[in-house]
Amino acid sequence: MRAIRVAPVALLGAAACALMTPAASAQVLTGGTPTTFTPSITPSTVAPGGRVTLGAVGCTSDATAFSGVFNTVTIPRGRSATATVDRTARRGAVYQVTFRCGTATRTAALTITSGATTTPSTAPTTSSTAMPGGVLGGLGGSAGGVEPAEVAAGSALVTLAAAGTFLALRRRRTGRQH
Repeated sequence: MRAIRVAPVALLGAAACALMTPAASAQVLTGGTPTTFTPSITPSTVAPGGRVTLGAVGCTSDATAFSGVFNTVTIPRGRSATATVDRTARRGAVYQVTFRCGTATRTAALTITSGATTTPSTAPTTSSTAMPGGVLGGLGGSAGGVEPAEVAAGSALVTLAAAGTFLALRRRRTGRQH
C-alpha cells in the first residue's frame, strides 16, 4: 500500500527532472548548431587599405562578418576569409566587426593605425587553420548562454514538484490521524 502512495511523487519528480533538461544541450547532442563560436581578426590593427583575415572558430556553418570599413564577407565553415579595409577608414579609429554564425552574433574590435601605412601580416594563424567541432565530451560549460525562458520554465517545474511533494506529504499525514 505504501508503494502506491510513493509512486505518484516519484513520477512527478522524474518528470520534473526530465523536463528541466535544457533544449540547447539536446540540440547540440543531436548535431544541431551550437550558439558559441569565437570570432578572430588577424591582424587586429591595420592601416587603411590593408587586408585582414577573419575567422569564426567553432561555427558549424558558414559565417558572415560585416563592418563599416569593409564589405560583408562570407567565412566558409572551418576556414577563414580575407577582407580589404577601405582606404577612407579614419586613422586611429576603432571599428566594431560583427560576426554572425546561424542566429548567434559576436563582435570584435578592429583598430586602424594612426601612423604610416604598414604591410599587413600574411602568416597563417591558429584561427585560420583550426577545425571547429571538437569532442562533445560532457558539455561542461560548452552549452550556450542561459535564456530567461528556460530559467522561468525550470523554476516553474521545480516549484510544481515542491508543491506536489508538499501536498502528497500533507495528505499522508492527515490520513494517519484517523
